[in-house]
Amino acid sequence: MPTFAGPDRIAVGDVRVTFLADGGGVTDPHVAWPDSTPEAWDHHRRHLDENGKFVTSVGGFLVETGDRKVVVDTGIGDMRVDFPGVGYFEGGRFLDSLATTGVAPEEVTDVVYTHLHLDHCGWTTTEGSLTFPNARHLVAAGEWDHWHGGDDPAGPDPVRVQQALEGNLDHVSDGETIAPGVDVVFTPGHTPGHLSLVVSSGVSRLLILGDAMHCAVQMSEPQWNIAFDMDPDMARATRARLLQELERPDTLGAACHFASGLTFGRVLVGEGTRYWGIN
Repeated sequence: MPTFAGPDRIAVGDVRVTFLADGGGVTDPHVAWPDSTPEAWDHHRRHLDENGKFVTSVGGFLVETGDRKVVVDTGIGDMRVDFPGVGYFEGGRFLDSLATTGVAPEEVTDVVYTHLHLDHCGWTTTEGSLTFPNARHLVAAGEWDHWHGGDDPAGPDPVRVQQALEGNLDHVSDGETIAPGVDVVFTPGHTPGHLSLVVSSGVSRLLILGDAMHCAVQMSEPQWNIAFDMDPDMARATRARLLQELERPDTLGAACHFASGLTFGRVLVGEGTRYWGIN
């Protein structure tokens, strides 16, 4: 049965990438995945728990490249959030996961947000102060503009995130290099300014997907959107583009929402369908 993913790491050439586990969530699969059918889930039971619920992990990544230490997304924070009729999400382990890397919060040089849903920016602050006080904080301009000034419960908290980032935020562009071997690629659809990262070193590549994909089942069911996708058609188009990238033999994927043991993998093709192969 699937469980929340724990800390995990991988080497991409000379770059080390670590999954910083924060917690996870349990949701009704038919609500969370409105394009799915009960019959289809019968073929994907391994992604559901003993109660038939969908299990998702929550966390972020630490990318260590040269003298740079880049945090990608900051989990949900030390809290539990309930979405009536859908399920719940909870966190609290993010800083403990970071501690296992030997990197202190003060040593983090960059914080990159793939987007600003609450489960990706929760540890922006700790007890009212920036968790990573010496880091520059980066997000796509379109993402910040979409959420800034609002109080959507699914978005960045007005005080703990938005107010804290006022004057402490820089915008990044598609194709921009933010650290050696770490490049931005815009992947909109889930949110208007969603981005992913390409980590490259030597002959190896890793795509940190953000929420462009939420579950390994989307390898064989690419038409399925998560209920939180804001532009379903664009999300599908983005996912199709990324799946082609992930089929390259030199390219791995990193997914913060995949269940335990599936955080890092590659897309393989066999018997007429794609599937997620564990690295």
